[in-house]
Amino acid sequence: MRPNALTRTVISLTAAVGLTAATVAGAGASFAASPQAAETAASTQDVSLAAVNNLGLSRAQAKNVQRALKARWGYNDAIDGQLGTNSWKAMQRFLKKKYSYKDSIDGIVGPNTVTALQRYLYYFGYNGHLNGIAGSETRAAFKNMSGSCPDHCLPST
Repeated sequence: MRPNALTRTVISLTAAVGLTAATVAGAGASFAASPQAAETAASTQDVSLAAVNNLGLSRAQAKNVQRALKARWGYNDAIDGQLGTNSWKAMQRFLKKKYSYKDSIDGIVGPNTVTALQRYLYYFGYNGHLNGIAGSETRAAFKNMSGSCPDHCLPST
C-alpha cells in the first residue's frame, strides 16, 4: 500500500507543478497579447517610423538630398541616407522660403510639409493634387528630384 500512496503523492506534486507552470506561461502570454502591451508596441513602432522618412528614396538618393540640404539649407547632421528630423527641418526651411510652407520647423513630415513639397515637385514631374498625401506620384517625383541633387536641387536662390 505504501508504494501506491507514494506514487499518488508524486503524481499530485507533478500535476501541481505542471499547472503552476502553465498558469504562469498563460499569464505571460495573456499579458503579451493585452491591449496595453499591443498599444505600447504600436506606439514604439510609430516613433521609430516617424524618426526616419525617406518617402521611398534609397539611401544613396537620400544622401544626395542631404548633401544639397547641407550645402544650402543648414543641415548639419550626418550624410547617412536616412531622412530624419534634422533633414526634414532643413527641407522645411527650404519649403518655407520658396514654396509657401506655413507650419513650424519641426522635422515632422506631415500634410503641410508634403503639400509644400508637392508644390516644388511640379518641377520634377509631379502632376497630382496638392493634397498633403505622399502617395506614389509624390514619391516618384521625389525620386526624380533626388537624381538632380546635390547640384541642381533645393536651390538657395
